[in-house]
Amino acid sequence: MSTTAFTQIAEFGKRLMGENEIEKCLELISEEAKVLVEAERCSIFMVDADSNMLWSKLSDGLGRIAIGLDSGIAGDTYKKQEPQIVNKPYQDERFMSKIDAKSGFVTRNILTIPIFSSKREIIGVIQLLNKGNGDFDEADVETLTFFANFISGTLELAMLKQ
Repeated sequence: MSTTAFTQIAEFGKRLMGENEIEKCLELISEEAKVLVEAERCSIFMVDADSNMLWSKLSDGLGRIAIGLDSGIAGDTYKKQEPQIVNKPYQDERFMSKIDAKSGFVTRNILTIPIFSSKREIIGVIQLLNKGNGDFDEADVETLTFFANFISGTLELAMLKQ
């Protein structure tokens, strides 16, 4: 990860620490994640183990999205507990093209990163769409994995306060 990205994430941490509301935290995290890897859209899916669902309170361009823990690329990220790069989503059977059809958005590529709690349980998945300058790569995975680890404590605390 570049020194610039590290510095950018550290500066972001100062802004994030001032927030207590989960919705505002998710909004700030989404915006920063897009900047870090030059993505067009970002959704943050939170785990609801009671209902076996991943849900996003914040999804660029769409209302709330709720999917099964085993659905789509975000669900596969949850299940495998590892990042996923999908640079040809329409050729991937896990891709939920219905969401693009409903919204009119065209997904060119996807990067998903799990967010782990302090107990090493997945509490969420960051999903980024459409890298501005080509395909997502391992450098993006490294940067966003560091970012997910950095923001996980804040998200965990905000969820506890809710």
